[in-house]
Amino acid sequence: MSNHDVAGQKNMKGVAVSSGIIIGKAHLVDRTKTKILYKYLINDEEINSEVERFENALLTTEQQLVRLKNGMPEHVKEHSFILDSHLMILKDSMLKDSTIKRILDEKINVEWALKKSIVAIRQNFEQIDDDYISNRINDVEYVTERIFRNLSGKDQRGLDTINQRVIIVAHDLSPADTTELNVDRVKGFITNVGGRTSHTAIMAQALDIPAVVGLEAITAQVSEGDILIVDGSTGNVIINPDDNTILFYEKKKFQHEEYKSNIARVSHLPAESIDGHRISITANIEFLEEVAAVKSHGGKGIGLYRTEFLYLRSKGIPDEEELFEDYREVAEIIAPNPVTIRTLDLGGDKFVSKIEMATEMNPALGLRGIRLCLKLPDIFKSQLRAILRASAYGNIQLMFPMISGLQEILDAEQIMKEVKDELDHNNIEYDHDIKTGIMIEVPSAVTMAETFAQYVDFFSIGTNDLIQYALAIDRINEHMAFMYQPFHPAIIKMIKHVVDSAKKTGISVSLCGEMAGDPLCLPLLIGLGIDELSMNSSAIPLSKRVIRSLSIKDARSDLKHVITLGTSREVRTYLLDRMKALLPELVEKGYLHGM
Repeated sequence: MSNHDVAGQKNMKGVAVSSGIIIGKAHLVDRTKTKILYKYLINDEEINSEVERFENALLTTEQQLVRLKNGMPEHVKEHSFILDSHLMILKDSMLKDSTIKRILDEKINVEWALKKSIVAIRQNFEQIDDDYISNRINDVEYVTERIFRNLSGKDQRGLDTINQRVIIVAHDLSPADTTELNVDRVKGFITNVGGRTSHTAIMAQALDIPAVVGLEAITAQVSEGDILIVDGSTGNVIINPDDNTILFYEKKKFQHEEYKSNIARVSHLPAESIDGHRISITANIEFLEEVAAVKSHGGKGIGLYRTEFLYLRSKGIPDEEELFEDYREVAEIIAPNPVTIRTLDLGGDKFVSKIEMATEMNPALGLRGIRLCLKLPDIFKSQLRAILRASAYGNIQLMFPMISGLQEILDAEQIMKEVKDELDHNNIEYDHDIKTGIMIEVPSAVTMAETFAQYVDFFSIGTNDLIQYALAIDRINEHMAFMYQPFHPAIIKMIKHVVDSAKKTGISVSLCGEMAGDPLCLPLLIGLGIDELSMNSSAIPLSKRVIRSLSIKDARSDLKHVITLGTSREVRTYLLDRMKALLPELVEKGYLHGM
């Protein structure tokens, strides 16, 4: 994103997505898209052979993906759902059937037909005003790129063939690519494109290797074998550093790892301010396998269990029993601490779901979250029954996502009542006092917060989507990253309104977006009166360290000043100055680069 030359070395700045510092040799990976050089018409006699060529390419691609999935290392097998979704794309009618239809109807070669299908799919996706859904076009393009490569005979060697310790440099890495990474050989990676919430970022965090994305032109700047320094905490990348720079970063790397180890040793201590105010620190998880990490990092429960991933990696729509066993095990492991289970938040994107409904959808509606569940009551009821049954085995709370109006709450509660009646009729145990809450992540929910608070037991503020919708920006787009501003005065006032509405009614309010794990945001969130912060488990030790250094009295006083400020820059500068005075080591170690 930025580039400054210093005495022969090149300094670049990207989006930090996985913390840590690495120094090593660059290995360029060619993931550029195959160019379609030939567009031509075919005659009637050539149609069958052209369709056969397409079907052979699909079969080869499927075999490659299955081989990748079966060969995934144990430590990332829980992410196999990504490859499952890619296998589904191969068989989807919008891709397969439409391409064959174009070959037959327009009498054009398969490459041209496939290209036209992708253009049509992309146009449909661009109509969807939803970050999660629109970002899934990347999955479609990853798969079709494999098909194009198989049609052209282009090299398909995977990253699992790397036999030395390197830093990968690529335009982008597909989810399939990242599942091949061997952390014993791949020390980290940097890419031209990407954002904090992309699959690439998720996998980097799961592998616990440093990564920087959104560097725009890093592949043009780096040559094979160049020495690189990658700072995954700040987003800094240095190409061919001089000796002094290497020594500086070697020392910084040692200090970073030592500091990380030190704060991890006290992560079991409570998140309590110096004047005795306690905050509940919980974790966001996507898989059952992550629960152990939550406990080892000092999390006091699970503030957000994203249940859609079980659907994505299932061979079909998971049945009630499969869901029940998963939820029960999570509840038992984390007990007596709470686990907040968010109901299904898949969007109107059949490429990542086994739920078949695309022919009945208007993509522009952005059908997702509670809207999707209310449209598919049988699937919704199955999940609710599983959650309620599991509630007999631990401290479970239930949460509905993407609520935009009161009627959605009323409709969801009515379906919940029907499910409870069924369980009562069959004498099946469940927690009759289970707490039910909603996600506050669209502006209309903020406006209606005082009304909503009368109908639910708790709020959870999802700032990732709230910031995006409120500021009308695409948080995945590296070119728009500078506009993703959690310190925007409008966002602060929206959060304050939600918290005030909750307090007035006597319900609790948590925050589960990326802001929750950002050290610079913590004093602000505590001053606002947030009861619970839910974050990636790896962020918990540092967050506790910050909170245990704060005063709730000072945080509230700072808030009074912050809400008078008019720009994001003023807010961030003020908070940064306060944090520098309070915990200067965070600045020294690069933890306060901010969002």
